[in-house]
Amino acid sequence: MTRFRPCIDLHNGCVKQIVGGTLTDDGATLRTNFVADHPAEWFAERYKQDGLRGGHVIKLGPGNDAAARAALTAYPGGLQIGGGITPENAEEWLAFGASHVIVTSVLFDNEGRFRRHILRELVERVGKERLVLDLSCRRTRDGWVVAMNRWQTLTELAVTPATLSALACHCDEFLIHAADVEGKCNGIDRELVSMLGSWRGCPMTYAGGIASMSDFELIDSLSGGTIDATVGSALDLFGGTGVSYAELVATRA
Repeated sequence: MTRFRPCIDLHNGCVKQIVGGTLTDDGATLRTNFVADHPAEWFAERYKQDGLRGGHVIKLGPGNDAAARAALTAYPGGLQIGGGITPENAEEWLAFGASHVIVTSVLFDNEGRFRRHILRELVERVGKERLVLDLSCRRTRDGWVVAMNRWQTLTELAVTPATLSALACHCDEFLIHAADVEGKCNGIDRELVSMLGSWRGCPMTYAGGIASMSDFELIDSLSGGTIDATVGSALDLFGGTGVSYAELVATRA
């Protein structure tokens, strides 16, 4: 069954929901759907009380370390951490209470070429069982390609069953945002979910475009229940109207 994985997205130290791909260095194109009144640890404590595990805290740029640490301290072992994770700081974030570290951009050079030696170093430092590979991607004419640097830069790595199989021995899970639909609440990328669901190698969480409870049912159907899902802007916990947090806790925890 497709389970609900909660999230805490941090921008400038606040819990926010933004439209995927609009976050740039100068912030000129940023589109924000929600800014929380509560701090990050409030959400972490809520997830802990409701028995939700395997959620992720994502630091969207600088200025988020203190909020991320507060969330991990509130729910030690219950949340993963991503955003700016490197071989040098990964162990530190695990010590702060993260169950896993999530990595993307550090695995690529400035031209988007995959750096396998960095992946090997991360595995050596933290172990594959504490590592999540974020293969968040954009659609191209030839399929889906991993996007780095806040989903602004396409890499050389295509998201295919062959890629998943090649990388699965180096990680515990995959996290995959469909960046083109992320934050828009217009529905999921059905073709991407179907493709991901055809591969059954290790746990995987999908994010992007979920607008209603029926999208969870669709992900469950398209993937045969093998893919978990996270939802942001449509969730009533984040000011949305399409998805009930209480219903997800009751039916998909």
